[in-house]
Amino acid sequence: MDLEKHPAPAAAAPSELRASDADRDRIAQILSDALAEGRLTAEEHSERLDSLYAFKTVGELDVLVRDLPAAPGSAAAAPVTAPGSGWTETVVAVCSASARKGRWRPGARTRAVSVMGDINIDLTEAVFEQQITEINVTSVLGNVEIIVPENVTLRGYGSGVLGNFEVSGQARGATDPQAPVVIVRGFSLLGNIEARPKPGARLVDLAQKFRKRMEG
Repeated sequence: MDLEKHPAPAAAAPSELRASDADRDRIAQILSDALAEGRLTAEEHSERLDSLYAFKTVGELDVLVRDLPAAPGSAAAAPVTAPGSGWTETVVAVCSASARKGRWRPGARTRAVSVMGDINIDLTEAVFEQQITEINVTSVLGNVEIIVPENVTLRGYGSGVLGNFEVSGQARGATDPQAPVVIVRGFSLLGNIEARPKPGARLVDLAQKFRKRMEG
């Protein structure tokens, strides 16, 4: 019997903890508020938003908001599970077809799962009630198509294994710094995930709408 005592491994510092979805949601809201208040330019907001979904730890997320007075403490010091931070809507197609289109209100976080099915998410007439809308997609032998207005900022983070993950029009950006941002995150296995802007389809009065929400 080994009676030698071994010291317990030291717990990771809060800043070294892996970031959760709730942590990212909180930082994304701070960045959104900073953009609306004029503390960040559209370019700075876009750069930090890209880093938000690339960084792995809460300490790295903290750097993104360290110079913003809107942050009531650091991400590392106060990791939270925000109310409503889970999926607000789930779209599933298993050997079938599902669609969201027309004048509808997408949630802040939507999950789409296609297994040998087809999913169409059309945001060209959607009513955005938040600035950042995230769509997390899983496609297995299925097809998922996401269409957005051409003046909405579109970002994509994903991959495919013997499948396709494609987000086009990212470089075009938005014509208005207050425009909604749609983030598509996905994984495709023997399937197809495609997100693209629809030419000619535009959301109007974006700046006025978001300023009213901030003031109200």
